[in-house]
Amino acid sequence: MSTLRRIGIHLSTTGGAWKAVERAVAIGANTFQIFSSSPRMWRAPAVKPADAEKLHAAMAESDVRPLIIHVNYLVNVCSQNEEVRQKSIVAFRGEAERALALGASGLVLHPGSWRGLTRERGLELAAESIAQAIDGLDLAAGKLHILIENTAGAEFSLGGSFEQVAELISILKNHAPVAFCLDTCHTHVAGYDIVSESGYEQTMRQVEETIGHRNVHVWHCNDAKAACGSKLDRHEHIGEGTIGSATFRRLLHDPRFAHSAFIAETPVDAPGDDQRDVAALLHLAR
Repeated sequence: MSTLRRIGIHLSTTGGAWKAVERAVAIGANTFQIFSSSPRMWRAPAVKPADAEKLHAAMAESDVRPLIIHVNYLVNVCSQNEEVRQKSIVAFRGEAERALALGASGLVLHPGSWRGLTRERGLELAAESIAQAIDGLDLAAGKLHILIENTAGAEFSLGGSFEQVAELISILKNHAPVAFCLDTCHTHVAGYDIVSESGYEQTMRQVEETIGHRNVHVWHCNDAKAACGSKLDRHEHIGEGTIGSATFRRLLHDPRFAHSAFIAETPVDAPGDDQRDVAALLHLAR
């Protein structure tokens, strides 16, 4: 390919965030995703300036970029439970502050579950909560984008269609830099055909018509254990699931996404699985 693809995987920050850069280099990745704190705790400490400096230096030295941060799993910005929503607002603000301190390019957010509400009210609450959380933060100065991720389309889950994600992005773009993270497994199990050549092209036309190819900053490259349209979010190793290698090869060679980072979130069932999946993506990108 004429354009170098940025290919990586979600990595551990054990020992310090900068250690994730060392892990990326060791497995051949040139981009990476992390959690900035425990993914299952509401509160987290602020980033120490010395730790941020170590991370910035390691990224610059190795040319591993961009850094993508995934918001923790507890955050539900459209929860009908006001206590949970308020905790989510505080937690998301902390995520944004840490992302800015670490120099991340993207902060990936699942839109949340609107169980107990209408989808329209869920959409409104999500937008209100995110806007409140980032009020006063200059994300643009930090070159940080909030990346809304599409979901697997389960009942009450906001973001199961490109149209829903586009609606949320449309509302939020007046408050902060916002773009899209597209997950291959979520797209597949939500019912979009990305496996057949004609289905892939039709799906990519829908992406362009709703959010635009240029707005896809990150692809989460995950094969799927479940069938297309199943709504079951179960990730599988690259080329070993119901999506298959051909789709990832097609995606990695698609010039419409030459600007995107391709980051796996595949299971690590045994030592070396992360390196194996990165190697599989690198091979398919040749």
